[in-house]
Amino acid sequence: MVKNLRSFRLSKGLSQQQLATAIGSTQQSINKYENHATEPDIQTLIRLADCFHISIDELVGHSPQPDVDPGKALILSKEEILLIQNRRKLSRSERDSIRFILENYLKNKA
Repeated sequence: MVKNLRSFRLSKGLSQQQLATAIGSTQQSINKYENHATEPDIQTLIRLADCFHISIDELVGHSPQPDVDPGKALILSKEEILLIQNRRKLSRSERDSIRFILENYLKNKA
């Protein structure tokens, strides 16, 4: 199920028709996806994700779970949760830039 398609579309300032044209679809299909009346096929998911510069995982609302020892719970602080939420709002190139800065900072700190 495509989650938050309307939010992604509006964040780019696109109408349903503009998004449909951008991915080679119809306005009616976009409306059905947004209202969960139908699900896009994998090719449409790829075109949507590419259009928004996000992964298909992000588009469908899937958050891969990190490998955690069953005996140890992964507990995030409110600040860590906020950082993750804000990161998900960035484009792929913005995320890459932030990662590059962080990696270089840590490399120079060592």
